[in-house]
Amino acid sequence: MGIPRVLNRKNRILLAELTKTDFKLRYQGSVLGYLWALLRPLLMFAILYIVFAKLLKIGGDIPHYPVYLLCGTTMWSFFTECTSQGIQAIVNRGDLLRKISFPKYIVVVSATLTAVINMLINLVVIIIFALINGVAPTWSWLLIFIPLIGLYLLSLGIAFLLGSINVKYRDITSIWDVLVQALFYAIPIIYPISMVASTSATAAKIILLDPIAQCIQDIRYFLITNETITTWNYINNKFLAAIPILITLAILIIGAIIFRRKSKFFAEEV
Repeated sequence: MGIPRVLNRKNRILLAELTKTDFKLRYQGSVLGYLWALLRPLLMFAILYIVFAKLLKIGGDIPHYPVYLLCGTTMWSFFTECTSQGIQAIVNRGDLLRKISFPKYIVVVSATLTAVINMLINLVVIIIFALINGVAPTWSWLLIFIPLIGLYLLSLGIAFLLGSINVKYRDITSIWDVLVQALFYAIPIIYPISMVASTSATAAKIILLDPIAQCIQDIRYFLITNETITTWNYINNKFLAAIPILITLAILIIGAIIFRRKSKFFAEEV
């Protein structure tokens, strides 16, 4: 029993050190440094709010739409950062993999945990912004960590799956960047899902079956208003409503299996 415990402790220490290093290196040489962890999603929110809320008048019927939009852009930034960093993690840590023998999954997890740190910092900003905007705090705020964990597990599964393929086929990173751009408009980040539902209930249900959309809508439901349309209160069929969770679990399991099989050859291919 002693050896596994020592190994587990060593792995935890390595994971913590790699996470710290990744976080520091990401902002090294930057004038604003760690402030970019806050500025990036806030600047994205400001641009989208001016264009879509002020100019195109979208979201006028949504309670606390500025918070609604900020929440969506921040969670989307978390997802894209988590997946992109995770996919490139093995390639970026090639020198380390060739020198030291340790579980390869630690490299991917450490890269995604850096995104988690940024997300938690931004979550504080969202809560402050929500209070300023007049959102009344409730006990349901504590439940936002449930969909947040779901979004992280989905991101981690994608990172395992595509990251293991990216070691040999470096085009995966570019392909994923294009897919992410398409996904941004396929998910109700800027526009409210109620806008889609008013036109086509079927289209709204299809969108809500996306695990990313489901997580973001659940966070809005718990944090902003219970008037938010979610997978659970819009799709009556419980089996269909569970599809986003099943997709997340399937991607995580398949990604972990493929990653484990290919990890034996990472040091040679990277």
